[in-house]
Amino acid sequence: MTNPFSMKTESVIDALNTDVKAGLTNSEAEKRLAQYGPNSLGEEKKVPLWKRFLQQFADAMVLILIGAAVLSAIMAVKEGGFSGWIDVIVILAIVIINAILGVYQEGKADEAIAALKKMSSPQAKVVRDNIQQLVDSDKLVPGDIVVLDAGDLVAADIRLTEASSMKVEEASLTGESVPVDKDATAVLEDDCGIGDRKNMLYMGTAVTYGRGRGIVVETGATTELGKIANRLSSIDNEETPLQKNLNKLGKILGIVCIAICLIVFVVDVFVQKEAWDEALMTAVSLAVAAIPEGLAAVVTIVLALGMTKMASKNAIVRRLLAVETLGCVDVICTDKTGTLTQNEMTVRKVFDGEKSFDVTGIGYAPEGQVQTEDGTAAPIEGKLKRLLQSCVLCSDAVTPKGDDGRYTCIGDPTEAALIALGAKSGMPKDETNKSFPRVAELPFDSDRKMMTTYHPNIVDGAIVSFTKGAPDIVLGRCIEYFDGEKNVPMTDELRKKIEETNHGYATTALRVLAFAYRTFEGKTSIESDFEHEKDLCFLGLVGMIDPARTEVKDAMAICRDAGIRAVMITGDYKDTAVAIANDLGMMGDGAGSLSGAELDKISDKEFEKVCETTNVYARVSPDHKVRIVTALKNNDHIASMTGDGVNDAMALKSADIGVAMGITGTDVAKNSSDMILTDDNFATIVSAVEEGRVIYSNIRKFVGFLLSCNVGEILVIFLISLIPSSLIPGIATPLTAIQLLWLNLVTDSFPALALGREKGEPDIMKQPPRKKSESIINKPMKISILVQSLAIFAAVCSSFILGLTVFFKDAAAPIEGARTMAFATLILAELFRAYGARSERISVFKLGVFSNKFMNISVAGSIALLLAVIYIPGVNGIFDNIMLAPVYWIPIVLLAFIPFAASEVFKLIKNRK
Repeated sequence: MTNPFSMKTESVIDALNTDVKAGLTNSEAEKRLAQYGPNSLGEEKKVPLWKRFLQQFADAMVLILIGAAVLSAIMAVKEGGFSGWIDVIVILAIVIINAILGVYQEGKADEAIAALKKMSSPQAKVVRDNIQQLVDSDKLVPGDIVVLDAGDLVAADIRLTEASSMKVEEASLTGESVPVDKDATAVLEDDCGIGDRKNMLYMGTAVTYGRGRGIVVETGATTELGKIANRLSSIDNEETPLQKNLNKLGKILGIVCIAICLIVFVVDVFVQKEAWDEALMTAVSLAVAAIPEGLAAVVTIVLALGMTKMASKNAIVRRLLAVETLGCVDVICTDKTGTLTQNEMTVRKVFDGEKSFDVTGIGYAPEGQVQTEDGTAAPIEGKLKRLLQSCVLCSDAVTPKGDDGRYTCIGDPTEAALIALGAKSGMPKDETNKSFPRVAELPFDSDRKMMTTYHPNIVDGAIVSFTKGAPDIVLGRCIEYFDGEKNVPMTDELRKKIEETNHGYATTALRVLAFAYRTFEGKTSIESDFEHEKDLCFLGLVGMIDPARTEVKDAMAICRDAGIRAVMITGDYKDTAVAIANDLGMMGDGAGSLSGAELDKISDKEFEKVCETTNVYARVSPDHKVRIVTALKNNDHIASMTGDGVNDAMALKSADIGVAMGITGTDVAKNSSDMILTDDNFATIVSAVEEGRVIYSNIRKFVGFLLSCNVGEILVIFLISLIPSSLIPGIATPLTAIQLLWLNLVTDSFPALALGREKGEPDIMKQPPRKKSESIINKPMKISILVQSLAIFAAVCSSFILGLTVFFKDAAAPIEGARTMAFATLILAELFRAYGARSERISVFKLGVFSNKFMNISVAGSIALLLAVIYIPGVNGIFDNIMLAPVYWIPIVLLAFIPFAASEVFKLIKNRK
């Protein structure tokens, strides 16, 4: 139904053809259920496990490896025996293991729809055939008449026809921390935002006070909650920057690999006149050399280690690659309520008609005090005592202490703040109510905007009524004020002072309530009467706010140093949002704010410009949140969204990385996010961003390390294959496929993992975020890879030719000894070079050569494995090695230091420039 909030009740009744008193007939309800379907949210179709497994093979590097395995299998069949199948088994094992890791890495169970369904009320009180009855919520249909009382969950979108003192908790949908007053008689504008629709109730919200009755106008997928579910299921998970970089790298390596393999095969067959099968095996070796088989596994393991480390710091990462994405975030879109603020109303100011007092402490805990403006404790006596008594006695909320030590609110958060104020002043609720029991009351309603309670024992021989409400209304009914001892006639001067104080509080985003009382002399009992809310005696004003978290200011400062912009997106009022933003230092020079209504008037193209300078968005809907995130992403920002409510779910899933609150967050928000903060602390995001930057920096280190080895291997095989046998008799492929696989998988992977455990460099949070378009292999890394690859080629080629022409010249099979020397030289060169790869800018001698204990263990283990595949009989045959005499290790070790030396010299030259 289109905009029922802008229609009169009679028009809604006519449009839905229902009876507001008798409701629908049961037969009509059945017809409508068949027409509209059940009042439930649809399930998102999940990709089956087998399909996700097969999707892992749609990668250029994987397809090349499969091709190499097929060619190796053909050769193995041709040659016969088991040894030829070793290459095939190892290659296929790599492919399958990487596929399993990929499924695990991407296997994110999308439970957002199920969580949304749980928020629906299981049963609703419905009038059908003029009888009130309980009906399963999934059987509700448009036109049903629903009855609601305090404590009920709203099971569908409902247009109110009656509302008595009704308040509804809509924080999870709109972001407002205070329950909203409802007014069935209101008729609103068509462009009215969801947070201002006083005549509507929405599925998934809860009635906290009063009662009401209304007509179901939307069910299932067409409710506001249903629209969120539909949007969630339609949002695809985009590739992270790292995924894009690695996929691009895979395609480039694939193209280069195929091109070089074809060139080598053609040169060997038509120029070198080698047999086609030998030329094919050379091409297969080259294909294996070009693919960094261990890269995917190392990336996965390093990201998983990052996940573990973040979890120990209260940040649970649900999607593996989100760990790295955090490191390049340059805009954090954050919800206000519960994220930047406590989500607990707190009294900040008290005015007794003469003096203004400050109140310390945060939230509902009875910790803090009322103090004078110079910081000393205020004596609780006279008019201040009477004012604080009224705060406690004229409130219904309770603030129980949970098992975890936290004080929570049951009832209206505004009243909970007043109860906490009383407790801080030595007036705990239970004791105060026992001393001054409530004998009558006038409940709050949105028409009067006041609440009154009656109590004995405040004044001897009399009953006193305490009234609280909107300052303008309460003050307008006051003819006196309390001076601490007696009632004194209200003066124009005092009235003006009260109004100015109220205005001053309101401009600092405080929610202000006024308190007054009236004495009924000689009464021992009394009947409540609305006339008693006239001729009141003014007591004072109380200003409260949902305060900013104490640690958020420091976190904001660190974000600014790191080049990260924080943007507040909230359902609260603009003035309140801007006040909180100013307090946190979010509103820098030129920073602006927009309301949801203002945002609706801006085109998408214009908004892409405006969003660059807007740091606060207020009174926004779920669609607005997605639009904001989308505009930022269109401007090439890497946007993070933090939040805790249902209203955040779409934006959480749309953002590059969504961060949900673990304590106050709804299941919907958690299941739509990439990361959950277990302490609901905005500052935890800062440490998570730092960890993400460290991880990306380390990924760059080992990607450069692995690729320089692969390029070096390509140069070794490709260039040596071009040397004619007439120049060097007996020359052949210097490394076999099984040796290259061992090197790429075992020898390189352990040091690469150790590089992934490097500590962050000291100034990592002083650097600007990298751009989304920035390639992982940038210009400096390309030059470094070239230098390293040439150094590796020089070392391995020299070792291979020395073995072939000098050390094993007279052996029965010189190529076996030469290959073993080349194999040992390449492995040691990689292990020594791993120390130089620990930083792209800083010399290893400044870092401390042996300061990374994981590197020391990895290198020692890899050297032990190298000796094993050379000296253990039987094992060395599998890897095409022979035993080397100790003297051969002298040239091997000396040549292996060449790439390490080249790395350190390159860093020295680069730093000087």
